[in-house]
This record gives sequence, C-alpha cells and structure tokens, in this order.
Amino acid sequence: MFYNIDMNAIVRLKALSEQMSFEPAEERNPTGTPYLDKTENCPEAVFVHPAILPNGKKIKLLKTLLTSACERDCYYCPFRAGRDVRRATFQPEEFARLFMMLTQKGITEGIFLSSGVTGGSVHSQDKLLDTTEILRLKLGYRGYIHLKIMPGAERAQVERAMELADRVSINLEAPNTECLSRLAPQKQFIEELLQPLKWIDEVRRTQPAYRGWKGHWPSSVTQFVVGGAGESDLELMSATQYLYGKLGLKRTYFSRFNPIPDTPFENQTPTPPIREQRLYQASFLLRDYGFELEELPFEADGRLPVQSDPKLAWAKRNLANQPIEINRADRHLLLRVPGIGLKGVEVILKARRQGKIRDLTMLNKLGVLAEKAAPFLLFDGRRPVFQPILL
Repeated sequence: MFYNIDMNAIVRLKALSEQMSFEPAEERNPTGTPYLDKTENCPEAVFVHPAILPNGKKIKLLKTLLTSACERDCYYCPFRAGRDVRRATFQPEEFARLFMMLTQKGITEGIFLSSGVTGGSVHSQDKLLDTTEILRLKLGYRGYIHLKIMPGAERAQVERAMELADRVSINLEAPNTECLSRLAPQKQFIEELLQPLKWIDEVRRTQPAYRGWKGHWPSSVTQFVVGGAGESDLELMSATQYLYGKLGLKRTYFSRFNPIPDTPFENQTPTPPIREQRLYQASFLLRDYGFELEELPFEADGRLPVQSDPKLAWAKRNLANQPIEINRADRHLLLRVPGIGLKGVEVILKARRQGKIRDLTMLNKLGVLAEKAAPFLLFDGRRPVFQPILL
C-alpha cells in the first residue's frame, strides 16, 4: 500500500508533533517529554510518547495536530493566531496514509489526534472526523485513537467521534468562566467547552453501547492549564469533583503553565512541577479514594500544601491523634491511611480473613508501605513499636 516515504510529509509531521508535550493524556509520566523514534525500518524519525492506555497496555503514541494553523488567540498557546511561527497542515487522506505507514513500520502503535481551529470549529471537527473515518473504514485501522473535540463542535459531530474513537476529550483549560476569560478570552466556557462533555455523558447514558467503537462508548477526559490564569487549587478541584461525579470523566489532566515566546504570557512565571504533582494526587483522592472536596487539606489561599502530599496532610490532621485499628477498620478508612493504596486495601482485607495482622513486618510482607502507614495505625489497640517520627 505504501512505497517511498514522502520526506516533506515527515518534516511536517515532526513540526506538528514536537510541541505536543503540553497534552499529557495517556502518558506514563504526565510531566515527561516525547522522544524521537528512529528505527532501522524508518530512518526518518518522528516524535512519539510512551503511553499507557485506559486498559493498562503500554504503547508508543503519536500525538499530533492535523494543522497548526489556528484562528483562536489563546494567550498561552504556541499555536495561537497572533504568533509568528511556521504552520503545517495535512489533508485527511494524506495524514491517514502516513500514519498507517508509520504503524506498519512499528514506529507508532496509536494516535492522539487534535487540530488547530481553521474555518470555524465545525469545519475543523469535520476534518478530524474525515481522517478518523478514513483510518477506520477505508484503511481498516483497529488500533487506539484518542480524538479531540473542537471547542464549539456540534452534537452530531461529538456523537460521530464517539462512534469512531477509543477516547474523546475537550480541554476545559480553566476551571470556570472567569479564569478562562483571562487565559483564552475568545472561548466560551459553558457553550463551547463544557457542553460537549455534557453531550458525551448524555450519549453514554441514553444511547445503546453497541454504537460505540468495539461495542462500547469511549472514555472521556479533559485537561487544565495550571497557573496560567491565577486559578486556585480549590477551583481546579471543585471542577474536577464535578467532572468525575456528574459527567463520568475518566481522568482530569493537568498541564503546568510554561511561558511561550511571542505570546501575551511570555514574561509570566512558570508553574512549579510540584503544584502539578499535588493536583494529580488530590484528583486521585476524589476519583479513587472516596474523598470529598471539603476533606482536601487546602490552605487559606485555596492552594494545596506543597510540603507533603494531600493524603498525608489529611492524615496528619485527622489520624495522628486517632489512629485506626488495622484489624477492624473498613475499606473506606483504610483507603485514607498513607502508604495503603487501592491494591493494598484489598490485600489487607483478604489477609484479615486468614487471621490478625500483628505488626509492621506482616504489613510489609503484604506489600504495604508500612513505615509510612505506621503513625496512623493500631495493632490490637497498640501503636507499632518502631513508629517513625511525624514531621
């Protein structure tokens, strides 16, 4: 099907994919960077990302744009309309065939496909859908596709994307209308960004799952730009709780702000990596550990503490003087102990059916971070003998 490699196409693809590290979805390390993949089968290198799919499978994911031309003028974005930068564009058929060639050569194993907005959101979304339909229906591609929803896309386009993709997303970028106006004033938070996420949830709840790709509807995620609009962690976590609880999102991603030359924010201070890390930790507490927003240990200014992870900070406030009994605590309480994760709780509950857990040594053998958990546990009413000092 494919013959000589079009070097012009490779050059364009490299230009479109090399700055996609600001889209952390699926990456094993969300703060990581892409690498230039070069193999014997394809001497022309392209940027790919080490990724983990929703099912846990590890793949090489190509993250790219169909075009870097954009009529929107978001203040932080490297592809903003007002920036003097060389643009590149693919037509749907051309891009689909190039991607299939890279897949056949083992360079890529999946795709994250987005686009700048040109000719309006509906037109740009049609281009993404055309590309995906060519891959799925004409070229027979059955691998992983994460398809972006353009701000302002129509409902029918959102439904079609859900029929073709394994995952769909639209970046909220900010937690509310006020913050978005400081970050991307041309975008409408409710009408253009939040509404498609509501449509996705409604389709999943009301339409038969067999219409989705491989017989089920795709998962949905979003992303926030952290620190660009002066938003607080409380605002970001408030939005995250709503997205998990009301709209069924699989995950919220956080992309820390880094200033880009020739943008209105070029002189703004970059966001420290630790803030991004704390937001991920807090979001997992909301999604997986049964925490409510009100329980997260926010400071007076609405920020999460940077000196310790939010689970440890909560435990120091609530469990240090009232440790829980390891042999009687229910799943809900065990999940709140630092050092005990989702798998650790299940292992503890299983072990308790065989007999009592008597000390930290037994806990260590179960694969739990016993020293981290020790300050917050009792063993048959007694604190552990070798209790680490609480800082």
